[in-house]
Parts: sequence; C-alpha cells; structure tokens
Amino acid sequence: MPGTPPTRFAFLGPEGTFSEQALRTIPAAEHGTRTPARSVPEALDSVRAGDSDAALVPLENSVGGAVGVTLDELAEGEPLVITREVILPVDFVLGARPGTTIAAIRSVAAHPQASTQCRQWLRSHLPDAAVVDVLSNATAATGAAEGRYDAAICAPIGLARHRLAVLADKISDHPDAVTRFALVSRPGPPPPPTGDDVTSLAVYIAHDRVGVLLSVLMELAVRGVNLTRIESRPTGEALGRYVFFLDCTGHVADVRLGEALQGLRRICADVRFLGSYPRHRWNEAGGDRPVPAPAGLSDTDYADAAAWLARLRRGE
Repeated sequence: MPGTPPTRFAFLGPEGTFSEQALRTIPAAEHGTRTPARSVPEALDSVRAGDSDAALVPLENSVGGAVGVTLDELAEGEPLVITREVILPVDFVLGARPGTTIAAIRSVAAHPQASTQCRQWLRSHLPDAAVVDVLSNATAATGAAEGRYDAAICAPIGLARHRLAVLADKISDHPDAVTRFALVSRPGPPPPPTGDDVTSLAVYIAHDRVGVLLSVLMELAVRGVNLTRIESRPTGEALGRYVFFLDCTGHVADVRLGEALQGLRRICADVRFLGSYPRHRWNEAGGDRPVPAPAGLSDTDYADAAAWLARLRRGE
C-alpha cells in the first residue's frame, strides 16, 4: 500500500561493509529484514521485482566522486525514486587477529578504493607490507580472520563480526571523507516537504540545439533554485551523448522548483524525476545549509506576484 513504511531492505553487500553500516542508521531497517546484494544492479532489481521494499546503495564519495553504476541504474530501466539519503563518515580501521602486532604485518587485504584512501598511512606505517586487492571491505576482514592475510583495512562494523582486534583506527588520508548513500524505492508519493530538502533529476538534453545546457541551468537560476550537484554520464547511444544528473535544493511541492521542473520538461529531450527527500544533516556544526533564494525569488515572492497578476486579470 502507498505510504506503508518499508520493512524489507536490500543493500550493496556483503555484510560488514559501510553500506550495511549506513543502512542500520535507519530505524525501520534496523528492525526490518536486511538482505545483502552482490551488486548495485542486483539490489535495485530486487526493488523493481517487489522482492524488497527499498534498497540502500552508494551514490557518491567525497574523495572518489560519483558511483557511476548507481547513476546508470537510476537513469535507465523501470523508474525508481530516492526517498532518503544517508551520509556516513568513511572511517577506515586496520584490523587483525588478536595478538597480532603492526611489526608482524607483511600483507594487508583491502578493497582498491580503501587502500587508495589510506595510501599515505600505509606508506608511513607499513612501507614493506604487500597490499592485496579484494572485492570488498568485508572480504578483507574475512581474509584476515581466516589467516590468509595478516591484516585488513575495513569498516568498523566488520571488526566485531569477524572478531578482529583494532591495530589502528582513523587511518584514512582524508579524515573528513564521507560517502552519500541513497535509499531507493518504487515510485510513489514523495515524503512531505521539510523546508530542507533535495530533489534529484536525470536530464536528457537535445543534442541538436545550441546552448541547451545553459538553458537547463537558467531554468533553475532565474527561479533561485540552488544547484548543489551536476554530474554527466554517457547514455551509450553514441560518443558525446550524455545524461546530466542534477541535485537541487527544494521539494517538488515547492512553487519555485515546480516551475523549474515545468521549464525543464519544455526544453529537454526527457526529464526523469529521481525523488524529493530530506537533506541528511550529517554535520550540524559545519555541514551545508540551505541557500536562501535571492530577493524576489522566494516562494512568498512568487505567491505575491501570482496574486498581483490575478488582480490585474480581474480588473482590480
């Protein structure tokens, strides 16, 4: 039924990864069923097939950038929408079997993205250790627990699951790194506006028109809609054909954003609505804040202008 809270969740597995850690920050997921998927497409297809109510998948990383496979899956196939975002600090730890010392480490298992983000720490503290690429942070922890590797770079959630001891924590070269995850469901009514929301879109531009990308940006700018992210991905149709992913401040129910969406619909080859959802306040002390509309471009200004025009049409 529409509006029924999800109880069955899929996530990019395996267990013991940042994806599971992010999913468990959602109360409904902590009390529901959580099923790991082998890939982002598998997680999203489980939602499309009705086997899961929602799936949590990585969207972007502050160091590594956008997760291309997630964007591609959202742009193609049966439509899905984002209903929530989760921003999780990427806190890598070095784990090993109890009793292991750093001096004894000769091999470290790590996902390539994890070892890349810990490159300087590894050079400084384990210059002679061989770094072995594995498929996931959880695979690295499993390998260290089974003795195939001396240590593993993994998510904190993986330590207790595999009974590993912490040899070093916060080993990332970028201590403020975060990953943004999206909770994705089948289309339905978006969550109600909160006053601090994000709207995501996939925009296909008409390639035979000059200046069409500028026109897309102007539809937002003239209405004071702040563009917080723009990302391009090839459509696969031909070289030079792209779909643009936009994140904007505001909710589809807002007057300004609603008018911008109508404008995009008029000038673009296609627009796929990817959801309006609350912004995750991950860093209340210094995180991004909503950008206020310039003078004359707030919802109140739009309502006042509409009322003025209505009076003119009535001859008042």
